[in-house]
Amino acid sequence: MDSILIPLLILIAVVAGVLLLIHSFTKRSAETKADSAAANAPKDPIELAKESAAKLNQEQHRQLYSLIAQGQGMAAIKLYLQATGEGLRASRNAVGALAAHPQPFTPEAPAKDLLADDDDEPERFPYRYRAIVSKGEVTREVSSNMLNDEIYGRIRTLAKSGDVEGAALALTRHSDINIKQAREFIELLDD
Repeated sequence: MDSILIPLLILIAVVAGVLLLIHSFTKRSAETKADSAAANAPKDPIELAKESAAKLNQEQHRQLYSLIAQGQGMAAIKLYLQATGEGLRASRNAVGALAAHPQPFTPEAPAKDLLADDDDEPERFPYRYRAIVSKGEVTREVSSNMLNDEIYGRIRTLAKSGDVEGAALALTRHSDINIKQAREFIELLDD
């Protein structure tokens, strides 16, 4: 009897261990499937439409809705994909949501949100950035170590959106020119 007892206990321990391993793998697999399902769960279409519209500029927004109105869904998806850089599936879902729940174009955030707060000192870069504009025979140049491509792009965006004063103030903040010179510079930016 003693000779059977030891192998029987070993067999019971091995079976219990195997059952515990199977249980842990099953539980882990179920958690992974639940996480995957939650990640792939479709968003609320209205919220998706709002988020998708916010990623487009005014011209892209106009072109996208023009394509949707003409029934050119594939062209609309291609436009959205190129404009945002999102994947094909995400672009298809976004265009579908935008078609089902049309969104008005909302302009970009005001100057305060685009550029740093007034109480912060602008960052100084180790190089001088040169911005040059001209119209006809009139040419203006701003050279500053507080400007870079990103900041200058924001200033141009402000000017193109019609906020000439905000763009001029931002330019004076990030350079050593006065407000009059900044206004003259902004007026020469392409329309």
